[in-house]
Amino acid sequence: MIKLGFVLLIAVILVQGMLFWKYQRQVKDICRQLAFMMKHDSNMLINHEFDVGGIGKLSDKLNELLELRRKEKQHYQEKEALIADTYTNLSHDIRTPLTSLDGYFQLMEECENIEDQKRYLSIIHERIHSLNEMLEELFMFTKLKNESYSLELTLCCMNRILKETVFSYYDEWVRMEIQPDIQITEEVLCINGNVQGLRRVIRNIIKNGLDHGEKKISITLEHRGGHAVLRISNLVKNPGEIDVCHVFDRFYKADRARSRTSTGLGLAIAKELVYRMGGEIGARIEGNEFIIEIVFPIMDNRLGQ
Repeated sequence: MIKLGFVLLIAVILVQGMLFWKYQRQVKDICRQLAFMMKHDSNMLINHEFDVGGIGKLSDKLNELLELRRKEKQHYQEKEALIADTYTNLSHDIRTPLTSLDGYFQLMEECENIEDQKRYLSIIHERIHSLNEMLEELFMFTKLKNESYSLELTLCCMNRILKETVFSYYDEWVRMEIQPDIQITEEVLCINGNVQGLRRVIRNIIKNGLDHGEKKISITLEHRGGHAVLRISNLVKNPGEIDVCHVFDRFYKADRARSRTSTGLGLAIAKELVYRMGGEIGARIEGNEFIIEIVFPIMDNRLGQ
């Protein structure tokens, strides 16, 4: 009986020793796998031979962390690629007005006629203004793609913001012989938005119409089913050339011949701002009319801004 007990004790000790040895070997193997994966860009997962002492749960948790790390790394790489692509495309767009500026500066130096010098100076001012707009759009686009950037939202009166923004184009429309059709409801429509953001959205859409459309633009604000609906449309010469599924993509330009002063970021910025303010934006073609419609939920019919 004593011998049997002794044999059982020895057997238990051997089994425990074997389990401890396997456990230790498994932990070392997991550490080696983890060190390899941290050092190399690999999509491998940690493997374990058996589940003893929580080895299986430990492996599962480590695999979850590895997956999370890979997703974060991929997201970071995609964001870096997006910004790099943005700078590459925009640097190409900026090169043209810069080359033009250099040429007009040379003409001014060589020109002795005062009237010609004034004309060249006016063109230079116009080119500098275009460059400022390009750089401002790049700055805004980069900010909006930064997840840490937050847009402060307050109660905004759509009627007032739309009127102020639209009327700022009056002189330009007179110069371009454009007669806009503007219909803004008298009912006060307030949304949860950002004043500067709304103005930029409206400006970008109007500018898109001026750059690519014909000499007719229509702007309507109405109350529809508990929502403030802003509709901006303009006539286009070749509606079949516009891909409405991609007009909000960055760098999309339906007519490159008429887009030399455009970055192709305007509508992409407008879309991002609208989404950040809890709204929806879409585009469609009806006949020869290109239409952009923005919908915001109405918060309260009190004057906010």
